[in-house]
Amino acid sequence: MGTQFHLEVDETAVAAFADAFPEEAATAPGLVESAPAELAVLARHRDGVFERFAAFVAERAERTATRAFFTRRAATWEERFADDGPRYAAAVDRMELCPGARVLDLGCGTGRALPALRAHVGDAGLVLGIDLAPAMLTAARREGRAKDGALLPAGACRLPLPTAALDAVFSAGLINHVPDPATALREWARVTAPDGTLLLYHPSGRAERAVRHGRPTDPDDPLAEHHLRPARARRAGTCPATRTPRTTSWPVPPASPDERAAPRHGVRRARHAESRCRQ
Repeated sequence: MGTQFHLEVDETAVAAFADAFPEEAATAPGLVESAPAELAVLARHRDGVFERFAAFVAERAERTATRAFFTRRAATWEERFADDGPRYAAAVDRMELCPGARVLDLGCGTGRALPALRAHVGDAGLVLGIDLAPAMLTAARREGRAKDGALLPAGACRLPLPTAALDAVFSAGLINHVPDPATALREWARVTAPDGTLLLYHPSGRAERAVRHGRPTDPDDPLAEHHLRPARARRAGTCPATRTPRTTSWPVPPASPDERAAPRHGVRRARHAESRCRQ
């Protein structure tokens, strides 16, 4: 990225330009002599542009890191999580979608939820899959999931969709990867029609994921109930229509020591941290 004009120039650079291009410099008498005064006028504009540019780059840094994280894993994603398909189908069942509905799989990855979403909304429905990592969408096409929905590259916090364009949003594990969950929830609410459905889903529970990564349960996890309920309540008040959030959960008895120690693809209990908003 760059700028069309040389906002970065100083007196040394002006002198160097004049030395390098004497014929052009001769067409602007007093170029070098007037540089200090002209640069002083330019400075406030230059600094404003650079500050905004730095903020723009910083904002994109999080997206770049997320894209890099998933790009490295896209080729083997299906192999690593091959046993999650039935869990995704069960989660989609909870959304109670109607034929003809407009639904978005947000952060769709390789599109594991798209077949179930298409089955619920039928040929008359609209199914979209959005992901920040183009490599994930490529993997989804390789798995043949483009036939179940349109695949779009986009960020979750700035969706290329009009307000109230959707009847439902399916989000699997994404809330843990957005830089600001509250902002993300507001954006997801914006694109969802009144009385729409938002399902926040993860194929494994917080405790299981903590064991898998060899760490204790994180109280700052966005999917923790004490974070998720207030965030949903705040989000419900950000849209033009009146919305009444409702939360349901999938309670599962605590896993046994053997299950907690089992690898991801070994014996394990299906544990879900799921939140649903009936808006």
